Amino acid sequence: MATFRKSPTNIHGNSDAVLAGWVREARSRTLELVADLSDEQLMGPQLRIVNPLLWEIGHVTWFQEKWALRHAGGEASIRANRDALYDSAAIPHDTRWSLRLPSRDDTVAYMTTVRDRVLERIEQGKLSEQERYFITLGVFHEDMHTEAFTYTRQTYGWRAPFFPGLGPTKSGETGPLRGDAQISGGRFLLGALHEEPFVFDNEKWAHPVEVRPFAIARAAVTQSEFLEFVEAKGYSRRECWSESGWCWRESAGAEHPVYWKLEAAGRWLRRNFDHWVPVEPYRPVLHVNWWEAEAYCNWAGRRLPTEVEWEVAASADPSHLGKELAEGKRRFPWGDDPPVPERANLGWRAMGTVDVGALSAGDSAFGCRQMIGNVWEWTASDFGPYPGFEVDPYREYSQPWFGTHKVLRGGGWPTQPRLLRNTWRNFYTPDRRDVWAGFRTCRRNINE
Repeated sequence: MATFRKSPTNIHGNSDAVLAGWVREARSRTLELVADLSDEQLMGPQLRIVNPLLWEIGHVTWFQEKWALRHAGGEASIRANRDALYDSAAIPHDTRWSLRLPSRDDTVAYMTTVRDRVLERIEQGKLSEQERYFITLGVFHEDMHTEAFTYTRQTYGWRAPFFPGLGPTKSGETGPLRGDAQISGGRFLLGALHEEPFVFDNEKWAHPVEVRPFAIARAAVTQSEFLEFVEAKGYSRRECWSESGWCWRESAGAEHPVYWKLEAAGRWLRRNFDHWVPVEPYRPVLHVNWWEAEAYCNWAGRRLPTEVEWEVAASADPSHLGKELAEGKRRFPWGDDPPVPERANLGWRAMGTVDVGALSAGDSAFGCRQMIGNVWEWTASDFGPYPGFEVDPYREYSQPWFGTHKVLRGGGWPTQPRLLRNTWRNFYTPDRRDVWAGFRTCRRNINE
């Protein structure tokens, strides 16, 4: 069941003003991500990996109304029949294009009405802890969808989004970051600690696991490194692929990352929204699926880290390895302070990835870089429950996907900073190439 702790809004600031600011910002970002799109684009071609955006912006609003106003606040529905339109657990994906959806103007009016009603409840200053929990849940759910809106635009090849109030930051070209971090084994507490103000059910709770010594790359695999695999005909080398990976590769006809192409002159290009740009050698490879990452590792004589290894490398304090980590586990790779642009590429600020050598201020205690931000990182682990798992009120969030998805960690450049911490678990099926995902590798043999 959900744990309603004292302040499930922000470990560094839990005022009503902070929560109201989150509600406003999340809705503003949603509207900005669709403002320049035509009515035709708001529906878009039907694809398995995306939703029609007109339906999706209504869905995030319905979710906020359902949990924050109706469930926690005891209010009546603002609009009739919205459950029949926007309940993702009940409405099959392919039928979302054929629903009789409200118009764009009516949908935006619904979004504004729900947001304003949530803000009214906050501003009354009488929120229960349950209301705080479900308002926060609505913000985080919307944050996840705004990241999805961003990859929807990439999937369709539409122009990059524009955010009028967001000043971009650039880190420049800083090059690669080679080498491995050697990490000794020990007992580690995997998962969220109980003092964490808000966690999802799949992070609960920290539990001891034994970790063998391992060596993990300090940075994610770059585009130039992955290009070596492509040019070595790695996509056609059966020995690099698992049985399921090879079946996917053959059915997809994959010969290179999904948004890459080779010019007649021999130069590789990558599609970035609606523009083709030269492959950036020291930026992380992205839009590769789990099987592509696995095949690269087999070709390179490496392996994917488990999610336990990933979390150790991101959050452990070396002085505590070899003993149970009741203290000394970092909330972020650099410590407990929240993300800032100097530490992590998040929140659309760079409007793309940066070189893997950038942002040294965000290093973990072991010198691993960009474990938060830039690209989500595939791990070797299947997505499953931690010991003693109990489903939260939002039952559809985790449990239906156990056993069929792979775990990703870290966050990508369009991920909202407030959403993340070292224990946060993302999850997708191994065939997904559309998400902002890359990977880092581990040595197969620690003594190599």
